[in-house]
Amino acid sequence: MAEALRRRVGPGLLTAYGVGVMVGAGIYVLTGAVAGAAGVWAPLAFLIAGLVAAPSALSYAELGARIPEAAGEAAYIEQGLGLRWLAVLVGLAIVVAGTVSAAAVLRGGTGYLISVVDLPFMPVAIALGLALTLVAAIGVLESLTVAAVFTLIEVGGLLLVIGAGAVAVPAPDWQAPAAPDWSGVALGATLAFFAFIGFEDMVNMAEEVVAPERTMPRAILAALAITAALYALVSLAAVRAVPPEVLGQSERPLALVWEQATGGGAAFLSLIAVAAALNGVLAMIIMAARILFGLGRRSARLAVFHHAHPRWGTPVRATLLLGGLVSVIALVLPVAELAQITSSILLVVFALVNAALIALKRRVPEAPFRVPAWVPWAGLAAALAALAATYGGGV
Repeated sequence: MAEALRRRVGPGLLTAYGVGVMVGAGIYVLTGAVAGAAGVWAPLAFLIAGLVAAPSALSYAELGARIPEAAGEAAYIEQGLGLRWLAVLVGLAIVVAGTVSAAAVLRGGTGYLISVVDLPFMPVAIALGLALTLVAAIGVLESLTVAAVFTLIEVGGLLLVIGAGAVAVPAPDWQAPAAPDWSGVALGATLAFFAFIGFEDMVNMAEEVVAPERTMPRAILAALAITAALYALVSLAAVRAVPPEVLGQSERPLALVWEQATGGGAAFLSLIAVAAALNGVLAMIIMAARILFGLGRRSARLAVFHHAHPRWGTPVRATLLLGGLVSVIALVLPVAELAQITSSILLVVFALVNAALIALKRRVPEAPFRVPAWVPWAGLAAALAALAATYGGGV
């Protein structure tokens, strides 16, 4: 008989988990890409992207309160669209996408670490993968506490960059800004949209959250607001200190901001990027394990994963399997190209989840937390537009 997951997570840890997933290591390169497209108007592109992501985040907030289950997306699609096979397929697709993403991030984080500390790649990647898997297995409170520490390190590094950019000698483009190139701002916003992917991971913690009908919506919205503010402030500091065309060509734009403002080295940002990467890997292992746990409730073939450790209260079988796969994939497969498809998978999932909420709101209008009827329609349109931009060469 499967043991239940333990409800030990409050709003603070859940919000920190969401911020950590959304900020991630990508901010260290994404800021430059958006600045290259939108110029000094990069902060506006990030704010627009946050507004575009907001309807889907609101849809997830209502669904997380309506149906507080692990494997959230699968549960939403099953109850909203009445298609269990599609629900299981979507759940498995998210597990695959999360596993590949985690492997890619593990490779990147290991690369950052060995660039600072002279150690061989393979043993370091294996050790990091196994350590994160062990943390994820021991307990949800312990896992999210470690993730919160990583998030604090990430945010602390970003605040240092924001402060440095604020006191730097202003770049020429900042002193005499050109009028917005709205096509560039739109392209920057499309790129920046992917910065806000992460709130969907939060709903898969629902069976371990205290009072999820209240906690989940508040935590999702708080995490989105904090992330949008961080991205806007970081990009503001970046375009103030360094010309946008230089940022756009750099693989280390935030290091450029620090060096330009202080005249010192930015090796510490590599160590912060390691913390960001480890946070991302841990978050994705936690998320994917909960989805497998929830899918075990819906599929006899996956029932072995619908089991929680009687002492730790975590889905240990799913966690060990996924943690092992992440470590192996990081070593043996060219995950960079595979990781590029994960955003497309999630956009398809966003479209289906918003469609599920549209159907649910028609059948059962009442819910512990409700958003206006137009919200899931806006989320559906935004997801389809971002998907079209991706395949149309806009990203």
